[in-house]
Amino acid sequence: MTTTTVTTRPAPLRDSATMLRRSLKHIRRYPEMTFMLAGLPVVFLLLFVYVFGGTLGAGLGGAGAGRAEYLTYVVPGILLMTIGTAGTGTAISVATDMTEGIVARFRTMAIARVSILTGHVIGSLIQTMLAVVIVVGVALAIGYRPDAGPLGWLGIAGVLVLATFGVTWLSVAMGLAARSVETASNLPMPLTLLPFLGSGFVPAGSMPVGLRQFAEYQPFTPIMETLRSLLAGTAVATGTATAAVAWSLGIALAGYGWAKWRYNRAIS
Repeated sequence: MTTTTVTTRPAPLRDSATMLRRSLKHIRRYPEMTFMLAGLPVVFLLLFVYVFGGTLGAGLGGAGAGRAEYLTYVVPGILLMTIGTAGTGTAISVATDMTEGIVARFRTMAIARVSILTGHVIGSLIQTMLAVVIVVGVALAIGYRPDAGPLGWLGIAGVLVLATFGVTWLSVAMGLAARSVETASNLPMPLTLLPFLGSGFVPAGSMPVGLRQFAEYQPFTPIMETLRSLLAGTAVATGTATAAVAWSLGIALAGYGWAKWRYNRAIS
């Protein structure tokens, strides 16, 4: 009598889909997390528009300009702040899995290694897009009126998804590098601040020389300028769009490489 042993082999796509469902269940069970990720950008949106918007708007568009003009200018920076803030949630989620032992349990199962990280990345991407929708909804409610057409909105979605993909992989790597959940909550903080040090809230040309050079060449500035042109329905400079895509892909590749190295070290 012959006994046949069936060996279950990991299936990356199937296992990634399973881990994605796990992430989506967390998002559904704790919707307050999504609202919290959108909360800080919304607070800054309201603060800058209603407190500083009159003065800053006049500085941008002349004496006849005001809050409406500044609202049009500041929305791309707020959207990038939303993406950066969501990175904190991603890092915390990854660090929680790594420190609470769930990954050690996954190691005993026939699960593709890559699926655990892939589930986090895609789940965080979806959650970030939900937070972006909330922020855009608030901007529209207080008077924001973009001039983008259908193709423009398609480009806006593509830029936002690509930028989020890069920031998410970097945040996953930060979560893996953190020694505790508390540390993971602090590591992505510079991503939230980068729009302030770029053209997110004021034009880079209005800054002092050293800060202006940093603002012009940091990764978020071309992404914000690309979004600003697309939302306004105007032509996007080829160099700016190329830089936005290159920075997003570069951050994604660097984050993926760092995350893969840290993850393999952690489970080996």
